[in-house]
This record gives sequence, structure tokens and C-alpha cells, in this order.
Amino acid sequence: MKMTVDFEECLKDSPRFRAALEEVEGDVAELELKLDKLVKLCIAMIDTGKAFCVANKQFMNGIRDLAQYSSNDAVVETSLTKFSDSLQEMINFHTILFDQTQRSIKAQLQNFVKEDLRKFKDAKKQFEKVSEEKENALVKNAQVQRNKQHEVEEATNILTATRKCFRHIALDYVLQINVLQSKRRSEILKSMLSFMYAHLAFFHQGYDLFSELGPYMKDLGAQLDRLVVDAAKEKREMEQKHSTIQQKDFSSDDSKLEYNVDAANGIVMEGYLFKRASNAFKTWNRKKPDHTRRWFSIQNNQLVYQKKFKDNPTVVVEDLRLCTVKHCEDIERRFCFEVVSPTKSCMLQADSEKLRQAWIKAVQTSIATAYREKGDESEKLDKKSSPSTGSLDSGTESKDKLLKGESALQRVQCIPGNASCCDCGLADPRWASINLGITLCIECSGIHRSLGVHFSKVRSLTLDTWEPELLKLMCELGNDVINRVYEANVEKMGVKKPQPGQRQEKEAYIRAKYVERKFVDKYSISSSPPEQEKKIVSKSSEEKRLSISKLGPSEQVRAFPQSSEGERQDSSVFLDSKHLNPGLQLYRASYEKNLPKMAEALAHGADVNWANSEENKATPLIQAVLGGSLVTCEFLLQNGANVNQRDVQGRGPLHHATVLGHTGQVCLFLKRGANQHATDEEGKDPLSIAVEAANADIVTLLRLARMNEEMRESEGLYGQPGDETYQDIFRDFSQMASNNPEKLNRFQQDSQKF
Repeated sequence: MKMTVDFEECLKDSPRFRAALEEVEGDVAELELKLDKLVKLCIAMIDTGKAFCVANKQFMNGIRDLAQYSSNDAVVETSLTKFSDSLQEMINFHTILFDQTQRSIKAQLQNFVKEDLRKFKDAKKQFEKVSEEKENALVKNAQVQRNKQHEVEEATNILTATRKCFRHIALDYVLQINVLQSKRRSEILKSMLSFMYAHLAFFHQGYDLFSELGPYMKDLGAQLDRLVVDAAKEKREMEQKHSTIQQKDFSSDDSKLEYNVDAANGIVMEGYLFKRASNAFKTWNRKKPDHTRRWFSIQNNQLVYQKKFKDNPTVVVEDLRLCTVKHCEDIERRFCFEVVSPTKSCMLQADSEKLRQAWIKAVQTSIATAYREKGDESEKLDKKSSPSTGSLDSGTESKDKLLKGESALQRVQCIPGNASCCDCGLADPRWASINLGITLCIECSGIHRSLGVHFSKVRSLTLDTWEPELLKLMCELGNDVINRVYEANVEKMGVKKPQPGQRQEKEAYIRAKYVERKFVDKYSISSSPPEQEKKIVSKSSEEKRLSISKLGPSEQVRAFPQSSEGERQDSSVFLDSKHLNPGLQLYRASYEKNLPKMAEALAHGADVNWANSEENKATPLIQAVLGGSLVTCEFLLQNGANVNQRDVQGRGPLHHATVLGHTGQVCLFLKRGANQHATDEEGKDPLSIAVEAANADIVTLLRLARMNEEMRESEGLYGQPGDETYQDIFRDFSQMASNNPEKLNRFQQDSQKF
């Protein structure tokens, strides 16, 4: 290390030493000003960047609002939604950049100014103080008279002590100066290098994001070119049509004059008419004619009117068969006619004589048609009750909703049975139970929430964010699979499923189905029992089932315990006699990646943390790791599996996933709170195992997790819950492990043992 101030000159206290000190002190003072200025500029930049992110987020929300507004245009909605999601990612990248800037520039340089420069200033004060004391001692020693021996001796002793103290303090001061001069270089360069790496990561993330978005933007650009051509073509056609219409004769300017009793929409005739008030004064509103002008129509053998399109139609004549229509020539207004019924009459005015004649003929024809169709009324009712275009339209509408909905809704509802609620059968469910793997309507989802998360974890298919592994879990199960397990004995017990709208019946049924598991077939977990054991059910039990089937859903549920207690005892005896263990089935199915069998085992009461004493007390979660299935691990964790339970060798799921190089599972376990510091019998933690195996991905994950943990601890009680960079990286690893596992690094099987 090159010394700025020489120690030898310090001992001499020469003018060169004093000049060097003066130069160094001036340089340090200027350095402090520069660093303070840089830190303030950094703070201003971060604040401005955060304000930019806030404004950018508001702009992005505006794009999303525009996308929702354009829900009728699939191209616009899809494009705006995709662009807003990309902008949201860029906002996240900006936030990460500003966070790293604050850590690298603000935090590091502020710490250098507060700690190292403060030590320098303290050393300087001590040096100046002892230097002054030394000067005073020298002056006092020089002023003592030689004949005063006692004062001479005292002054000499003081001078000697002061010189020793000065040399000690001066040497410390010089050491502090040299260390500071050397350290400032590393501190400044380290902070700036970290800052530049943050920018490198930011632009790399942005490049990756828009590289993925590039092909879509290119396709959209080509589509826009076609849209521009089509728009120009439509414009020319509209201009031609406009020119053609302008050439027509509008001298009469009458609206539609014809009527059609066989119209497809059921409207025989419609148009504007003036209506005289039906009160005692029988007046027309002359000041505001629009108050008496209404849109009239003849439909369904009725004469109705409305002022605005969204208003409910007001019925003037309920049944045209009971009325008549006539001209009115005895009033001062022109083009009037009257519709008379047994209870009231209605005076109406058309805009022209042609329109009046058309309306009168339309009413008369409708009256005649109503009489002819009186005998065929029942046939029309049958036609209305048969399948029609209305049902087809509703199906098309639900299909459109499926295509326009979020990817989670689209993927999950495509599974057999998921298009209707698992418990009540209501169509188009928008909620799901992620630990059961079923879809639910909103009412049943509320009941599932009341059961507690240890029975059912409810999540929205449209409002919540879905991780890839959760979506795959839902696609592995589904309503048909789960109902074959949890409703296996519903028909045999004579129980009827609740219908939509039956709140109390639903609550009782759902509690009996999932909490008490009364409909689960107790023999389905193994091979069928002997025939003689199958015939244990007595005649009285059959009579009870028949009587239960006549009750309502809620009464059926209350009757379950009395009707199935004997069967429960028989089942337990049979299970004991056959040594069947649901935990063992869960254990084996976890390795086989068979989620339906795992769900069946849990329905039969399997302990999700069951330990196999014959295989080193391995758990189903460890077996899922050995089987290599990320979805199986997710299913067990959602159903309460302990991510830190270890086998006889002291290895937990995280240890095994690290040994096997299953990066996706390692990422999943770390997100679920796995203890990364736990050691096995050989004293190795997951990080040391990954380092020995040279698995770069897992080493990165474990080190990031450990750094995040240390940062949270250093920030104290009021610190942030986690670093955003850490969370983003883990999210990226999760996405890759679920969607593109081949991109992750893997090591050979022969290097997995250690």
C-alpha cells in the first residue's frame, strides 16, 4: 500500500509533514463535499425514478381500463392486456434498479462518509489537541529560568511526556490517513461497479422481455396493415352507399310504412307516435312535444311503447283481440287514430297520412292474426319450451367468455367435469379449491372458506394470480376425479346433491362430504373384499337407506351418523384385518406421480406427513422428490405436508432435491419456508451439497435465499419482508421449472451420490 504521509516525517514533525497534512486534510474535505453531493443527487434520482414508476403505473392502469372497455374487440383487448403486462414487468425492473441503486450508491457511500470520514475527523481533532499541548510545553520549557532548578525539571518532564503522547497520536493519525486514502478507492469503485451491474441486469431483463414480445408485435403489425387496407375499403363502400342514398327522393320523408306479422323478432311494426294524455284533461303537450312522443311497437299481441331504449316497455293494450282501432276526424289535430279496449282508449297521432294508414292496418292485421292463432296457442308454448336459438346463444356466450377469460379459467374449465360446480352443479364456476383440485361456484366457495384452510383453500380463477405448478395440479385432478372419491357412496346411500340456491342444504352436504367424509367408499383403497364381507350390510341398513332417500338434502346429512355407524365399524375391522394403511398408499402414489390415488388416500384419512419406518422414515413429500414430480410436491404442500420433516439420515425434501438436481423442487421448497441451514448426519447442508455437485442453478438459488434472509435480519424489526430482486428471480425459476425444465442445468446421475 502506497503511503500518502510518511511515518518518518511524522516523528520528525517537519514542515514537509505539516504541509503533507494540510494537503491531505484539504483533499479529504473536498472528497467529503463531493460524496455528499453525489449521495444527494442519487437520492434525488431515486425519488424521481419512483415518481416515474408511479406515473408509469397509472398510465399502465389506463391501458388496462381501455382493454376492459374494448372487451368486445378480441384483438384490441388481447393486445392491450399483453402490452400492459409487459409494461408492468418493466415497472418491476425499474423498481429493482432503483432498489439496487439505493443499496450500491446511497447506502455504501453514506456508510463510508459516516464511518471512515468520521474516524478521520476524530483522529484529526486529537492530533490538533496534542499538537497544541506540545507547542505549549515547548514554550513553557523555553521560558523557565536556569537558576530555578525545580521548575526546569518539571518543565522538562512535561515536555518529554507531551512529546511521547504527540508521537503516538501523530502515528495513529498518519495511519488513519493512509488507510482512508487507500479505502476510498475501493469503496467508490465497488459502489459504482455494483451500480453499473444493476443497469446491466436491468437492460438485460428488458431485452429478454421484448425479445419474447417481438414476434407478437411483428404479427400485430402485419395484422394492422391488413386492418388499414380493410378500413380503406370499408370507407370507400360507405362513401358509395352515402352517395347512393343521397340520390334517392326524400320528398315524402316517411319512415317504414310496411308491417310484417311474421317478423322473426316478433315485432309487427314499430315507430314514433304522439300520445294524448290519459288524464281527465286529455291534452297534448304543446310546450314540450317530445314529452308526448313515444316509440310504439306491436309485439306478442300487445301494443307497447317506451321513451328510451333501456326503459321497460309500457303496455297500452294487453290483448289486441279485445280491442278495435278507428280513424279520428273529429279533432283538430291531423293524422290521429284511436285504439279502444273494453277498459280504456288511447289517442295516437302519426307524422303523415301514410303512416296513420299503415298503423291502422298493422293493428287490424294483428287483431285478426291473434284470433287465428288462438287455437294454436298450446303449440306455440311447446315450441317456446323446446330447444331454440336462445339456448344456443347462451352456449356461444359462455364459450366466448371462456376464450376471453384469463388463462387459468380457460385451462381449468377444460378438464372433464370442471365446467360446473363440483358440489351443486352450477355452470361456469369461477372459483377453485387448490388443495382438492376442484372448481366451485361463488356460493359453494364461501362455504368451503368457512371449513378452514386445513380442509379447503379457495382461490379465484379470474382475480388471483396462478403459478404454473398450481395450474398443472388443477389439471391433474378435476371435479370428476374428486367426486369419484368423495361421492362414491352418494347414490348407494340414497343422498341427493343440493341444488343451486339451497344454502343450508349445501352447507350440510359440503361439511359431510369433505370434513366428515361420509360418502367415501371405505373399501375402494384396496382390492375388493371377499363376497361374504361385502354382504355384511343388513336388511335394516337397507331400509334406513331407502328412508333417507325420501328426505331432503339437509335432513339426509343429519341422518348420516345413525345410518352409517355400523358400516364404519365394519370398515375399520376390515381395514385392520387386511393391514391396509392409507399412508402407505399416499407414500407409493407420491413416487408414482399419481395424484388421483393420492387424493383417494387423503380422503381415507392418510397422514400427509406419514413416515415409512421400513425405508428410513421417508415421507410422501420425499418420495415425490425422488419421483421427480414438481406437481406432486405442490399437491402435498397444499395439503399440509411439512417441508422440513427429515428422514433417519437427517435429510429433508430440500436435501434430496439438491442431491438429485431438481431445481424446480428446490425453488418450490425455498418459497415454502424450507430450512436451508439444516444438516444431515454427515454435517452437510443443501448449499454444501450443491457446491460439491457443481450445480450452478441450485447454488444460485440457495445463496440468494441465504442473502435474502441475512438482509431481512439486518434490516431489523421494521425491515422489508423480502428483497424484490430475490422474489423476481425465484418467480423466473418457478416459471422455467414448470414450463421449460430442459433449460435448467442438470448433472449426470453418476455424480448425484456423495
